Amino acid sequence: MPLLLSGIFIFFARVIDMSLATFRILLIMRGRSLAASLIGFLESGLYIVALTVVVKNINSPLSILLYAAGFGVGTYTGSFIEERVALGYVNVQIISIDSHESMQTRLREEGFGVTSLEGYGKDGAHSILNVLLKRRDLPRIMELVNSEDKKAFVSITDTRKIIGGFFPKRKAK
Repeated sequence: MPLLLSGIFIFFARVIDMSLATFRILLIMRGRSLAASLIGFLESGLYIVALTVVVKNINSPLSILLYAAGFGVGTYTGSFIEERVALGYVNVQIISIDSHESMQTRLREEGFGVTSLEGYGKDGAHSILNVLLKRRDLPRIMELVNSEDKKAFVSITDTRKIIGGFFPKRKAK
């Protein structure tokens, strides 16, 4: 295989391999071990083939450079893909001093399940709204919170597993 063609192959094999690796790790973190193991099978095969081509061209700095570049681009690409797929759930905690009642009502009207707790901060008592939702709905809820109270304090944490509770059907727009 000519050196340039080998280099192009190495780069794209590593981009795909590392995209799969990044996605696999994120699947493991979300408790999807079967899907992660299948991706790991493909990932390891691509890795071995790409590494074999690099070793055959070990005296070529271009091969080594493209191998490393494919690693970096693949990691970025994998996280980009995972962001778009948005697997899993997040817990959004919202503290709004002035708009908590209207925000709570609006969130429920939009089909989100809301748990309201009383909290105490430096300025006294206020409501803390907890909303568990699918990650793909995060932009929608952030837009809603922003439209109700631009000064709201929002904390977002990944949720690995959900057992029981109320999870409403998504409302049609």
